[in-house]
Amino acid sequence: MDPDHIETDALGPFKDGSSSQGVYIYKPSNQNKSHGERPSKRRKVQSERKAEIDPAYPFEPLLNGDEPERAVKLRYETYQQLWSEQEAKIQEILVDIDSDVYERVSTFVRSTSFETYKGCIPAALVTVGSNVSSLGRLLSRLNDQLTTTREGGVVVLESGDTPNLKTTLKNIIRAAVTNTEGNDGYQKLLTDREGPRLLAYDLDLLSDYVKRKGVKKMVLAFRDSEAFDPTILTDLLLLLNSWLDRIPFTLLFGISTSVELFEGRLPRSTVALLRGQYFEIHDASNCVDRIYERLQADPSGRFWLGRNITAVLFERSNDYFQTPEAFSRVIKYSYMTHFFANPLSVLLANDLPGTLRNGPLCEAIRNLPSFRGYCEHLLDVGSFDQARRLLEDDEFFFREMLRHLRSGQQKMRDIFQTVRWIQSCRRTLNLTKRTDISELSIRALSGELLNSSSVEDMMKILRSLDSKRLGDLLSCLPDGLKKGQEFQQIQRDLDALLQEYQGAEPLRSEYDSRQSMVATTVVQQRVKLSKGKSKVSKHSVDYTRIIDRFYHLLEAYLTETLLRPQDLCLHEVFFLDMRNPLKETFTPRPRFAIERALSNPFDYLISTSESSETKLSTKQPATAILFQLYLESGSLVNVYDIWQAFYAVFESEQGDSCDERMIMAMFYRSLSELKAFGFVKSSRKKIDHVMKSAWMGL
Repeated sequence: MDPDHIETDALGPFKDGSSSQGVYIYKPSNQNKSHGERPSKRRKVQSERKAEIDPAYPFEPLLNGDEPERAVKLRYETYQQLWSEQEAKIQEILVDIDSDVYERVSTFVRSTSFETYKGCIPAALVTVGSNVSSLGRLLSRLNDQLTTTREGGVVVLESGDTPNLKTTLKNIIRAAVTNTEGNDGYQKLLTDREGPRLLAYDLDLLSDYVKRKGVKKMVLAFRDSEAFDPTILTDLLLLLNSWLDRIPFTLLFGISTSVELFEGRLPRSTVALLRGQYFEIHDASNCVDRIYERLQADPSGRFWLGRNITAVLFERSNDYFQTPEAFSRVIKYSYMTHFFANPLSVLLANDLPGTLRNGPLCEAIRNLPSFRGYCEHLLDVGSFDQARRLLEDDEFFFREMLRHLRSGQQKMRDIFQTVRWIQSCRRTLNLTKRTDISELSIRALSGELLNSSSVEDMMKILRSLDSKRLGDLLSCLPDGLKKGQEFQQIQRDLDALLQEYQGAEPLRSEYDSRQSMVATTVVQQRVKLSKGKSKVSKHSVDYTRIIDRFYHLLEAYLTETLLRPQDLCLHEVFFLDMRNPLKETFTPRPRFAIERALSNPFDYLISTSESSETKLSTKQPATAILFQLYLESGSLVNVYDIWQAFYAVFESEQGDSCDERMIMAMFYRSLSELKAFGFVKSSRKKIDHVMKSAWMGL
């Protein structure tokens, strides 16, 4: 086949004015190879280091491939161990939150029957609100309890399982039997039954199973009850009601809206068949706060998330309904990101082998910005010998870095212990502005909590506390403050003063508003009010001095504790914070990325050209050139005009060597790609035009 002949035929109609003919480019195969010879197969060559890595550890060697295999394994094992501990804490919180409603639903299921409700079907109506995943956890725990005690089980129905009544009954029977007997037991129930063989949707099968197993409670749960077809649900409830004397059904409806809306979708005769109790599952926001506080403010914590990640976590949680499981998955992704991409995360291991304490790991630590800042600090204070030893002696260097690592982790624990105390203190003082743990944590992780209004308002009220409220406050202070000798001396002085006072009313300081009086004077027939201090007792003066000492001590402690985590040495090891970490992963903007790639392709491509910053250049991909010309046009784009502009870009740079046929093929291909991206579509108004279907930035 002649390639010239193909191109001439393909381009000929375009010259006659038709723009609908396709363009084909024929590239002949390599003439050096004989006809029918198979191309040589390139052998895959795997690096020796990668081949040595155990496939059971999915982490890749870092440090430009020089990370030892033992370090890769230890990094992965540390991640698994740390996250398993955090996941156990999350599950503990979820169980604790669900325990109240679980106990009430479990009591209802075990204490009700159709005799109790005079022939009506026992039904539990559970409203889940935004916490949709809590119903699944509730049903799982209830099923475990019933199967463990051999009282019965839980059959969960989704809206997709009920296309019609026969299929619904078949799914109910299969799920009930396989819950305890497995698939083999279900097949035996169908085939080994004496007498005539029953169909798979006959409830006699389930009745025989109930008699044989002695089932007392058969819970039928409709997880998303609003999505069920009302007609099928009505027929199913009528049928189940007729079998109540043989099968002990108890219904459980998961409701996302309200009980009134759910009942309004069913006929009154069907609603009259149900009788039971209403349960409510609390919203997920409190659960999310508790999970974050437990993970970040753990007294034995080793790793923390930074300000930007925390902001993204709670921004997503506030913008739309988010289950605690989804919140936990985002946190898990953050942990995995840190351990997968940071070779220094191996330092978080409980026991670091001595063979890893030198070589590439030490050089990686020396290149950290926080270590460089620490060395500059040593030079500023004149510790030249210590700075030199840190750069030359690996053993001394590693020992000092481990000390700084433990110190930095302790300071992070102190920060979150202080944040938790500030929140509880504001709640105790009944401050009007409600402050969540998330807001306080974001400010603390950015180093702004000390000078925030939350701390300033709290400190103002502290001076006006009486002796009773002050005693309650002192009992719940952070451990770092309570262990100090100065605080213990203040506590002893306060106790001695209270023993000496022995008054009915609590002691008040001079800052209390009750210790001031308002005097009224009349000057030139005008009343003037003047505020002054009333005469205070000796005990009040002594109490005021104790308040002042405690105020200054607390102020100094907060100043020392609430520092910026990014200023800690080796914070890159135990502290993860990125500019836009999770927003791009969990809330991606593909259209923005496509527009940026087409309008500024060299943001993604490597170019050796000095003119890569030029707006239009032949060094750019053809689709990017056409897209930038497309941006300059109106809502209707003349194909011939934009082709002329496209060709002019190449003609201006290539001159007489410009191949018009090749450029035309590139033009057609680029136009097809823009159409595939959804930027243009065919126009019905004008055949030789295309219509814009997208605008930049929208």
